[in-house]
Amino acid sequence: MFEVIPCVDVRQGRAVRLLQGDPKRETVYHADPLEAARRFDAQGARWLHIVDLDAALGSGSNQLAIAAACRGVDAKVEVAGGVRSVAEAAARLEFAARVVVGTAAVREPALVRELLERFGPRRVVVSVDARGDRVTVSGWTEETDVAAADLARAMHEAGVELLIFTDVSRDGTLQGIDDRPVRAVRDAFPGALYAGGGVGSDDDLVLYESLGLQGAIVGRALYEGKITYPRTA
Repeated sequence: MFEVIPCVDVRQGRAVRLLQGDPKRETVYHADPLEAARRFDAQGARWLHIVDLDAALGSGSNQLAIAAACRGVDAKVEVAGGVRSVAEAAARLEFAARVVVGTAAVREPALVRELLERFGPRRVVVSVDARGDRVTVSGWTEETDVAAADLARAMHEAGVELLIFTDVSRDGTLQGIDDRPVRAVRDAFPGALYAGGGVGSDDDLVLYESLGLQGAIVGRALYEGKITYPRTA
């Protein structure tokens, strides 16, 4: 079944959304991420995707607030942002069901293998974030010469079973998804694939599902009621 996973981005202790990942273009939706988590939990979310933006950008940490959000809901939570060591992953897995790795998949692929060996493939997710077809790292602030499809293929070969693809150029815009990079990553990665970036209507979810994805990570479109949620079909 295709699943919509609500995304809660946390910056300076608040639940926010950034337009195309730009900290200067921020919208605050809740003063406390627990409020956002409970909002989606009350709507029946099975999973939540919570991102520590400050940790991803290397400018701080919201771990205490995120831990409180994880423990304050019935939904399972996957936590992303700034996970660049075994110790950081282990700390998050004390309160989260899954940990999401992004930058480390590019810069330290051996770490991904170590995390998979230690915690198992059901608790380790890799996020491939790209502008166009080039992977971005460090909270989307740096563009690499790595192709998103190539990274997705390499992660499958490393044993990754769950992958998230985010189209950074469309994230938070509500302008609809670009299916081309999604198709390329889908072709490269045969495991469970979720995607986000630009979702603005139910049609985008239908398109994701038609491409063979298992689900979507959605933030602004959920906060602003642009899609049907919970999704029944």
